[in-house]
Amino acid sequence: MNGFNSNLLDGKTKLHFIGIGGSGMFPLVQILHAAGYLITGSDVSEGDIIDRERAMGIDVSMGHRAENVHGAELVVYSAAIHPDNPELAEAGRLGIPTAERSILLGYVANTYPHPLCIAGTHGKTTTTAMTTQILFDAGKDPAAVIGGKLPAIDGYGRYGTGHEIVVEACEYHDTFLHLVPHVGVILNIDADHMEYFKTMKNLKMSFRKFALLTTHTVLANIDDDNTIAALSGVDRYIRTFGIRRDADYLAVNIREYRPSFYEFDLRIHGRVMAHLKLSVPGYHNIYNALAATALASMSGCTFEECAAGIAAFRGAGRRFEILGEVNGVTVADDYAHHPAELDVTLSSALKMGYKHVWAVFQPFTYTRTERLLDDFAAVLSKADRVVMTEIMGSRERAEDYTVRTKDLAAKIPGSVWFNTFDEVVRHVMERAEPGDLVITLGCGDIYKASKMMMKWEG
Repeated sequence: MNGFNSNLLDGKTKLHFIGIGGSGMFPLVQILHAAGYLITGSDVSEGDIIDRERAMGIDVSMGHRAENVHGAELVVYSAAIHPDNPELAEAGRLGIPTAERSILLGYVANTYPHPLCIAGTHGKTTTTAMTTQILFDAGKDPAAVIGGKLPAIDGYGRYGTGHEIVVEACEYHDTFLHLVPHVGVILNIDADHMEYFKTMKNLKMSFRKFALLTTHTVLANIDDDNTIAALSGVDRYIRTFGIRRDADYLAVNIREYRPSFYEFDLRIHGRVMAHLKLSVPGYHNIYNALAATALASMSGCTFEECAAGIAAFRGAGRRFEILGEVNGVTVADDYAHHPAELDVTLSSALKMGYKHVWAVFQPFTYTRTERLLDDFAAVLSKADRVVMTEIMGSRERAEDYTVRTKDLAAKIPGSVWFNTFDEVVRHVMERAEPGDLVITLGCGDIYKASKMMMKWEG
């Protein structure tokens, strides 16, 4: 399965994006807009990304209507778009070519000599952003496709003239198999998107296929058993990074220089090459920094440039993003939507000295919530206060499933849940105390609640 089509954009200048407000679409829009393509798009709800796209001069329509695709020479759609979408149907009727987002991503990535593709169940966005930061600060002029906003480039993506494009490679529905990486990174493999993969064997096989698509080097987390199992016998040049096992890129002399913030020495083949100091919280970010440093050094950056870029990196959007303070209450937002991600985020938050940590969680998809209900309950129970919204179904319809947020709340003592963000915000902000941390959690639109909290005047 290789979706690269060298003729995909031949003779085309007008592109229409269905679901243009998505975080996966935006970096492609930024790159292609900068490259001179005329872009239009549609979505079903307003948001920060659409505001930014309109500011770029892009015409974005609210609602999906057949006439939106008129004049387009290629229609791009996200995996969440249903086949009966009126714009897709109209494109078919008019004979306008269509491409799923991952196909276009494969095309864009392969227009660069060195696609650096970062895969893994957790940590993709942070590692992609870290790598981009290092290369950008070192003057390499990379292109980038990131699942979150990187302040250094003021966006989710950028058009670059260098050899490298840094790509967040998502395993959902095997979309990363449309890429042909120069260097392919596997950060970790954990049970997620199991409504699609069904078994861990299938999931690991997909990552194995991703590794086999790599043309130069596979960079793998040696401490992750699933990753090592997936790569067993793979006929590719493999370099490793890690903490607990001997690796090509090894973190040693790890020290917590303030609660949840780490620094360490980078040892390569027995020799310390750099001292890295993280400006983002969480022990897990040591792995992300190792991978980013390895990628950047393979791309010609000095270890001094790597250390400087790691120190300058203060997070990607929606990755433990501190938004500010309201009446003495710190408000933050995080993309965590899987129990393992929630665990590292909440564990870091609980070590940072706040009076109480509030977890404001929006479950995402019914299948994930139902399959991991007990795991979600266990990790959310670590927070001092738990407030939830109803499940965001995204591509799944509520009537097809029986699980609801009340089922999760029943397993978390003292937790509450509400149907609307207004109710969530009022409940939290009327009860949070000075010195508390309130962190919104989820990959849907729960970030809107944190922005509402920042404007709280009650």
